[in-house]
Amino acid sequence: MRDVHDELRARLRESAGAYRPDRTRILARVERGMADGERAAGPSPRPAALGWWRVAAATAAVAGVLAVGGHTVASAVRGAETDERTVAVTPSRPDPPASPGGGTEDGPLRSDGSVDPHSNEFWAQSNVTVTASRRLTALRVVLRVRQTGGVTPTGSWRSAPEDDFTVSVVEEGGFLVHTWELKPGRTVWPGEWVFAGQYDHDRGGRDAGDDTYAVEARADGEELGVTGGFARTRT
Repeated sequence: MRDVHDELRARLRESAGAYRPDRTRILARVERGMADGERAAGPSPRPAALGWWRVAAATAAVAGVLAVGGHTVASAVRGAETDERTVAVTPSRPDPPASPGGGTEDGPLRSDGSVDPHSNEFWAQSNVTVTASRRLTALRVVLRVRQTGGVTPTGSWRSAPEDDFTVSVVEEGGFLVHTWELKPGRTVWPGEWVFAGQYDHDRGGRDAGDDTYAVEARADGEELGVTGGFARTRT
């Protein structure tokens, strides 16, 4: 069967290579046929223009026929060559699983960082929103505010019960660091909880793009962690 295919491909290539349409002879025949038809039918109201468009149309038709003929031969050759072609497909690789603490979601724990819209050109508040779909038996939220000039603490708050957390604010490595940590034996129930750090800064607004936060938690004995940042905007 392969010998028959090889012979067929060879004949098709030979026919395609030898095919040389005589365009001049074909056009001459078309023009003569049109001239005979015009003489038999009588004079035309617009002989020059009509004759030109007929010649142009006939030329286009002939060119189309020649193009189709050549395409048919070439397609036959290509079809014969690709019948036995094998296509190799690289299998897709699944995305690697996200590691805990490398994003804003880890199992039942989710987080988001934002600058409070009530911030102004002298003062700002950064909010870390923690969402838990399971009860948390341990929780630690750390907010790091870059010292961009005049950054000094003015307070903090949380929507979770105040007595359930210890709070600290320190300056460390060019950052103002707010930390909220759940006291031993306390729990955080499923829901959405906000932890907010407040601070003054130099007049004229502040870029929060270098500020970050990190959240560590435990639910049903599983250690969880998420991190994130804040939009690079002037507050």
